[in-house]
Amino acid sequence: MSSKYILFCLLMIALSKTANSQSSKFESFDGVQIAYTDEGSGDAVLLLHGFINSRKSWNKTALKKDLIAAGYRVIIPDLRGNGDSDKPQKEEAYQNNAEVKDLVLLMNLLNIKMYKAIGYSRGSIVLAKLLTEDNRIEKAVLGGMGIDFTNAEWDRRIMFAKAFDGDINEETKDAVDYAKSINADLRSLHLQQKYQPVTSVSDLNTIAVNVLIICGDQDTDNGNSQELSDAFKNGILKIVPGDHNGTYKTLDFSLAALLFLD
Repeated sequence: MSSKYILFCLLMIALSKTANSQSSKFESFDGVQIAYTDEGSGDAVLLLHGFINSRKSWNKTALKKDLIAAGYRVIIPDLRGNGDSDKPQKEEAYQNNAEVKDLVLLMNLLNIKMYKAIGYSRGSIVLAKLLTEDNRIEKAVLGGMGIDFTNAEWDRRIMFAKAFDGDINEETKDAVDYAKSINADLRSLHLQQKYQPVTSVSDLNTIAVNVLIICGDQDTDNGNSQELSDAFKNGILKIVPGDHNGTYKTLDFSLAALLFLD
């Protein structure tokens, strides 16, 4: 085999990997363009990012690399209002679980028959609602979240919705400053909080698939994680080292998720 042929093959592999990491877009139910990446092959895993974040946040994690190395197909959208997805300014664009509808359409578009899903922080909140809407999910991991999001009048959600509409306090100031520093769309962030999906405890009780809750041992902002685990028929809680902003990037988080998904 000639050295030129070997170099050609290596170049094709490199180009293929580059192409796979590039984002695509699709038009959702209301015309909003949703960006996503689709990498790897094998069983599909959907990753959902947190608040003031994008799909690119997963590039910094052990989890994404480990999933692809383990032979999974990893699908990562920019939730509407974030990253390279459209950032609609009208309230109706975020009402009635619009983000969940986007995700169902994405998995339909990719012809995914069954899949596993992992969310972190606000991504876990969206995933909880998705679990009630899409019976193709075989297993789910909710990271960085406790029970509080099940309350429609959750004071922390309301506080952040107000903050991104101009009513800032000491607890929310850093988040707003960070959003401004990365040129995030403040109007969209306000609406994401205002119309965030709410999944009640009684709705969680109906979910039959296995659900793993992973929380950092220093992550207590979003309620009791044991109570969230107990709300599922087949919930499991795993506590790993870390705080809210960093836990999902760690090897411990990745190992716990991969062991559960296997």
